[in-house]
Amino acid sequence: MNWEKAIKQFEYYLKIEKSLSKNSVLAYKQDMFKLKSFAENFYPDLTPLTLTYRHLQDFTIELGKMGISAFTQARIISGIKAFYKFLMYEDLITEDPAQLLEAPKLGRKLPETLSYEEITQMLECIQLGEKEGHRNRAMIETLYASGLRVSELTDLKLGNIYKDIGFLRVIGKGNKERLVPIGKEALKYLELYLKHSRKEVTPAKGHEEFVFLNNRGKKLSRVMVFLIIKKLAEAAGIRKSVSPHTFRHSFATHLIEGGADLRAVQDMLGHESITTTEIYTHLDRDYLRQVLTEFHPRGKTF
Repeated sequence: MNWEKAIKQFEYYLKIEKSLSKNSVLAYKQDMFKLKSFAENFYPDLTPLTLTYRHLQDFTIELGKMGISAFTQARIISGIKAFYKFLMYEDLITEDPAQLLEAPKLGRKLPETLSYEEITQMLECIQLGEKEGHRNRAMIETLYASGLRVSELTDLKLGNIYKDIGFLRVIGKGNKERLVPIGKEALKYLELYLKHSRKEVTPAKGHEEFVFLNNRGKKLSRVMVFLIIKKLAEAAGIRKSVSPHTFRHSFATHLIEGGADLRAVQDMLGHESITTTEIYTHLDRDYLRQVLTEFHPRGKTF
């Protein structure tokens, strides 16, 4: 089996059997093309089925020489492991050469978050009188109120808004469905947008059901959401690196800080494992340190 056929079958497996999103499938494919390019340059006589652990080790060394970050190296190695598990699953190989492959050790990076005041500053920079004002306000309010991923926001459909009970039906990673609450304030701006600004746009064919549309009537793209948020952050004078995911992190952080149950936050975020959600508990550290200093009899010596 050559590289093209192996990668094509792997792509089909990720789409159909694993139900991964287009972006995830694309990332896996790009990782495999890196391995393909390496193998064709250094071991042109070998196929995906005949590469060994030593060859894969050589590939990881080459990644380091190319100056690729440890985080990206780890992601690529994760992709390779998934690829060879697929080949094992299909009985195309009898031994997994990637089983013992090690990724660089990564420190757990804490997510960037915004304070409530910073979010308010960004919202105040939106001019509701402008053409996209109501849409952008509804979009930011929804991101922060419900902790959606950017793809979940852009894929949100009109029929998935249950305003009578204050919930959204969201299709998340792996095509998994969940219900998430949306606050009254966010729902108010969402309704304003739907009743006014959105009605002024004629939806393009096939985009009629999507909530957030661009000026051409098509579903708002992920890139456009990034650009809108970046522009608002600059207008608000915020120097942090702000993206749509920052609002998801801020949503979780503010809930945890307010005393929300970790399991409830896990359900709202759609995390498979609670260990993913636990990263947000770091934000109580400053408060706990303050409590220790203020109330512990020997706290000031710490």
